[in-house]
Amino acid sequence: MLPYIFRRVLQFIPTFLLATLLAFFIVQLAPGDFLSQLKENPSVRPETVERLRREFGLDQPIIVQYFYWLKNFLTGNLGQSFQYKRPVTEVIGGPFVNSLILVLIGTILHYVVSIPIGVYSAVRPYSTGDKLFTFFSYIFLGIPSFFFALLVIWGMLKLQQNFGWDMPLGNKTSSKLPADLPWWRSAWDVFIHALAPSIILVLRGISSESRFLRGQTMEVLGQDYVRTARAKGVSENKVVYKHALRTALIPLIAGLGGLLPALIGGAGFLEVVFNWPGLTPLNLTALYNQDIYILQAVTAISTLLYLLGNLVSDLLLSVIDPRIRYH
Repeated sequence: MLPYIFRRVLQFIPTFLLATLLAFFIVQLAPGDFLSQLKENPSVRPETVERLRREFGLDQPIIVQYFYWLKNFLTGNLGQSFQYKRPVTEVIGGPFVNSLILVLIGTILHYVVSIPIGVYSAVRPYSTGDKLFTFFSYIFLGIPSFFFALLVIWGMLKLQQNFGWDMPLGNKTSSKLPADLPWWRSAWDVFIHALAPSIILVLRGISSESRFLRGQTMEVLGQDYVRTARAKGVSENKVVYKHALRTALIPLIAGLGGLLPALIGGAGFLEVVFNWPGLTPLNLTALYNQDIYILQAVTAISTLLYLLGNLVSDLLLSVIDPRIRYH
């Protein structure tokens, strides 16, 4: 197993280099740069703009700028933000943690809800419960997430207006709470503010995964080895959860690699709609201001998450399916 992990980590290197190089070139394709706005300002002297261009390294060829960024990245330095005049690690630290809160809550909800629904629908196909889950799945799959977000915000505002309740809406903490709260009360406040966007974020995922797992489990339950297990007197729960579910989960686990970067990217619109201070609002501002080192840092983190997620999903496959062995 360890030699396999070592080989996979080595394979990360060309993939990471190619992805970050392409991202760096694509960002630079936009006309102008961060200093273009200053050039239009008559109060800023051209000498000042040229001095800043040399300080930021923007007077160098793009490929030189990329290798300069890569050298700093390997030492843990993600560069200096043009807009905030601060290290990128300080600028993206808070938004990254905020986006991660949504991703973690969403990932837990994703599997805790979709797997039981998929198994229930497979074991009791065409029952009333299965038809209800199918009905709501089609609704959640057919309507965009941002529309549900607007409905939830409208409902929360109505409750706040009619009953005077302090609803967890906007930003990640309530502005009415005192600053000297104990840590657990602050954590609870962040959690209830993150709950609504997290639920909406995974509605489509829960709907699609539960339908997919339903079909997979129904197919496995009809296979010969499952009928043999039933004929030997194995209990129905053991047949479903030990024999059928393990096989049905294999395609879901194989797709785990893209879940983390997809959830971070998919949280984008919801972070904007709920005014959640995550990576997407920061990324949009950086894109507008051509703050290339923030954009490059977010791309590098997403690429690393994707590569690590794929490695973890492959290792989990060997745990779930004993036929898979890595050497």
